[in-house]
Amino acid sequence: MILRYSRPEMSSIWDDKFKFQKMLDVEIAACEAMSKEGKIPKKALGNIRKKAKFNIERIKHLEKETNHDVAAFVSTVQESIGPDGRYIHMGLTSNDVTDTALALQMREAADIILKDLEAFKNVLAEKARLYKHTPMIGRTHGVHAEPMTFGLKIAIFYEETKRNIQRMLAAKDAVSVGKISGAVGTFSNIEPVVEEFACKKLGLKEAPVSSQVIQRDRHAQYMATIALIGATLEKLAIEIRGLQRTEIREVEEYFSPTQKGSSAMPHKRNPITCERITGLARILRANAHAAMENVALWHERDISHSSVERITMPDSTILIDYMLNKMTDIVRHLIIYPHRMLENLNKTGGLIFSQKLLLEMVDKGTSRDKAYRLIQRNAMKAQGEKNVDFKENLLKDKDVTAILKPNQITACFDLRYYLRNIDKVFKRIGL
Repeated sequence: MILRYSRPEMSSIWDDKFKFQKMLDVEIAACEAMSKEGKIPKKALGNIRKKAKFNIERIKHLEKETNHDVAAFVSTVQESIGPDGRYIHMGLTSNDVTDTALALQMREAADIILKDLEAFKNVLAEKARLYKHTPMIGRTHGVHAEPMTFGLKIAIFYEETKRNIQRMLAAKDAVSVGKISGAVGTFSNIEPVVEEFACKKLGLKEAPVSSQVIQRDRHAQYMATIALIGATLEKLAIEIRGLQRTEIREVEEYFSPTQKGSSAMPHKRNPITCERITGLARILRANAHAAMENVALWHERDISHSSVERITMPDSTILIDYMLNKMTDIVRHLIIYPHRMLENLNKTGGLIFSQKLLLEMVDKGTSRDKAYRLIQRNAMKAQGEKNVDFKENLLKDKDVTAILKPNQITACFDLRYYLRNIDKVFKRIGL
């Protein structure tokens, strides 16, 4: 378990005390359902509600003898109750308790992740609005393409985060399912009404059909969703890292006055937290892969999935909680250099306006291929020779001026043309 990154709220969901409490909640809910059906005397149920508890040290001691954690847990609870403890776990199998308790844990973790996502979405919205009309160069293949705005770049992550919220809600719903159907899901020693009552009391849906376990495609969906959220954070982290490169330096991860970027080079200011997020996203994907491997179990179940989930489930939820909070902080305190964005946008001397020139020529009746070659000829010359200005070159090219007048060529070098629909895009996504 990656406790180093753990925040108390999230890590507490995965500690023994919380886990055993949820298991006890399941056991008591099942007893209440069976009492309602006349299987357990009301007096015994009252005793169970009043006295049922667990002792973690006692569980660990008994587990050394039994080599079975649930059996040790059940014995400890029964000991705390006395003679009426015999009704605990009646007709149940281990996974009736552990899988239903795990659903409660995953649901709690999902609520924290959803809260984190909302905070992240809000800080993205704030930055997107603030820099909505801040021009910068858009890059494809790492090469200057056409003008855009920094706000639009952030808006893309805002919209993606909205999708991640919907994915997380769906994943939460998928795992919020309980199962109390016995050894192979046939309700052989317990009635379906017990499952229905207990799950409703616990705020879960009952699995429509189950074997000895809740089917692991649900858990795989949950873990894959967490990995997808991590991929979004990695995507933003890599974007920030790229824009922080010395040659670009349009944004910068916050660097505190007392921070040191290098043990050897005092001038260094490195995007270390973004790099950390990039690395941790790889763990989330690996854990999601492990969850996929857990889907296929032998027949009605084996326990090959159990050891995996004891590591990957806490680790992934703890990590995504940490990563979301860190990235929210990074975006909130991101240092942004609009003047540098404008400098970089102008670095190619107007080459980025080539498509507008192409379209203007086509609009005048020139074939697309001919127009493309004329513009490309002048663009390549401007890139290949020193002190050759793209616009000036076009104005001197008789083949170009035979199609476009000088004022029409100059008009193509207008930044506002490229940014005229930014407001409409923001309106479409609710910003």
